[in-house]
Amino acid sequence: MDGSAQTTPGDDSVAGGTDPATELFVAHRNLLFTVAYEMLGSAADAEDVLQETWLRWAGVDLGVVRDHRAYLVRITTRQALDRLRALGRRRESYVGPWLPEPLLTAPDVAEDVELADSVSMAMLLVLETLAPVERAVFVLHEVFGLDHAEIAEAVDKTPAAVRQIAYRARSHIAARRPRGAISAAETRSALTAFQRAVDTGDLRNLLDILAPDVVLLTDGGGVVRAAATPVVGSGPVAAVLGRIAGVAVLRPARINGHPALIIELDGKADTVVAMRIDEGLITGLYAVRNPAKLARLDRETSLRR
Repeated sequence: MDGSAQTTPGDDSVAGGTDPATELFVAHRNLLFTVAYEMLGSAADAEDVLQETWLRWAGVDLGVVRDHRAYLVRITTRQALDRLRALGRRRESYVGPWLPEPLLTAPDVAEDVELADSVSMAMLLVLETLAPVERAVFVLHEVFGLDHAEIAEAVDKTPAAVRQIAYRARSHIAARRPRGAISAAETRSALTAFQRAVDTGDLRNLLDILAPDVVLLTDGGGVVRAAATPVVGSGPVAAVLGRIAGVAVLRPARINGHPALIIELDGKADTVVAMRIDEGLITGLYAVRNPAKLARLDRETSLRR
């Protein structure tokens, strides 16, 4: 995407007073972006969806719209579904593991525990295992609290069908999501231990915090060097991580509402590392290296429900 974020109204659009359609769009923009991002796992694609949403919204007769928020969410969902189906075909030819685009998020995202959980890298990867309509139904119902009738209008299904889809999606997600709630303090503790072990190259300490079956996914997008397949097992993962000891600078950051690390080389962001923690051990490491996915790390992204 090249600058499409600039073609939709932003917060400054209402500074001098604008038309009602623009004001309503701006008021809900962060919500709409969050819906699209959770559907797509890509900020760039979410911005494109917002552009399409705005173009359609600008032509709507507001006098016949009863619930502006629901109507905007409906437009966004339909556009996101179209794009998700197209992306599914594109991702089949993606070079190496595909990971969501990491976002540097504002502190208030972490304060909304349910929102932070829903946009975590681990959860977004679980959402990738759902069919497009299942993903839309799950996100709209479980995260944004829309009822089955509202969702039915957005996905062109009956409320009864949506209810069944929601049940299947919840069961699917429950079997794959991280086991048990992990507090921010536990995550920070694991992250600090991880950073210390990598900084010092102390593989013994690193092995202490990695689950025996830990999986490392690295997304280079075929542009930069990355493992073409998942690295599995605490020994192989520790060996890979040991190679960056003393070479890179690891900077703590809040990514997708959770503590994470940005690996810097020569003063520039080279990799974002997020993690999944189960029962006190790191079971998943997600290293995003694709430069196109690191473009938004220079600013915080506001997410809303």
